[in-house]
Amino acid sequence: MYKIAIGKEQINALPVISFGGQIVVIDTMSRVNAAIATLRKYPLAGFDTETRPSFRKGVLHKMALMQISTHDICFLFRLNKIGLPLKLKEYLEDGTCHKVGLSLHDDWNVLHRQHDVHPQGFTDVQDLVGRYHIGDNSLQKIYAILFGQKISKSQQLSNWEADVLTEAQQHYAATDAWACINIYEYLTGGNYNPETSPYKIVLSDEE
Repeated sequence: MYKIAIGKEQINALPVISFGGQIVVIDTMSRVNAAIATLRKYPLAGFDTETRPSFRKGVLHKMALMQISTHDICFLFRLNKIGLPLKLKEYLEDGTCHKVGLSLHDDWNVLHRQHDVHPQGFTDVQDLVGRYHIGDNSLQKIYAILFGQKISKSQQLSNWEADVLTEAQQHYAATDAWACINIYEYLTGGNYNPETSPYKIVLSDEE
């Protein structure tokens, strides 16, 4: 038996990767319909969300950002400013539109505190990686194992309800959604052989 795992020091030694496509911030209702129409033209989209971090026990913030990305364009829907528009809700609930994310259960728990929405057509990356002996479930570790590149998490605890998102926040959010597409296509395309991974760890029979 074996598993594939990577340590923090190994990750820090890898080159940093970032989404290089177009980023479009959707912070007014007038821009929503065109964004959804564009996304519907693509067979697959990456998905992620951001919520303002809470540093006080018992304080829960609402979902502030929903990022949906293709290979070359990422839309950042600022839910704290526009809520959940009907066209976006319909897209999330459309089972014919394939979306892929990571740890989706957590996203839905936060979203359901605010909106009555029933997402369909989603694949969770965490449901895939176990089939390839990958023992890590974080996006950063999975991406590092598969591609030998580091996704920076420096903006994770930033204020996602800020009046204006910084360029660093925008690229962080877009990269996380875009990375899910890359992971999904790489694994389902038969491109990964865990037997040859440099991060392979042989386990004892007891483990």
